[in-house]
Amino acid sequence: MSTAAHHEEQKEQGRSELGVALFLGALGALVIVQALLLPESLIARGPVGPRTVPLVVGGLLLAVAAFLAADVLRGGRGEPEGGEDIDLTGRSDWLTIGMLVAAFAANALLIEPLGWPVSGAILFWGSAFALGSRHYIRDAVIAVVLSVGTWYLFVLGLSTALPVGILEGIL
Repeated sequence: MSTAAHHEEQKEQGRSELGVALFLGALGALVIVQALLLPESLIARGPVGPRTVPLVVGGLLLAVAAFLAADVLRGGRGEPEGGEDIDLTGRSDWLTIGMLVAAFAANALLIEPLGWPVSGAILFWGSAFALGSRHYIRDAVIAVVLSVGTWYLFVLGLSTALPVGILEGIL
């Protein structure tokens, strides 16, 4: 590779890494703004309320964006992926990506009518299926445990209401 081509490739990589830093910064700012718009919970006591976790996550996103941008501007560059189990010439697996998008879309569409425990279980099971697991019963049990567990974590541990949907009165 010629010196000019190598320099152009490094310049392009630097721009893309600054783009990632910009994206992370914008995402962090969005998370913080949205967290500040959340209504105060009347039942939350102490520092943990519906705003706490998003504010921490947004702040961490901003910090990572700042560190990444500073590193890139000082000349730091990420190394290309390498390893014996990585095929850099492989193409994207659009079927897997489509199934993951469908699992996330189903969760977004079903969370209000069915509630998080059911839509979350669909999300977790669908993601496991999309990523290649074919242990249907085991994956369904794990998906239900994860979705109900995260519902209880948010509702009881963080005092944040997630929709319970059709399981109202059961959970």
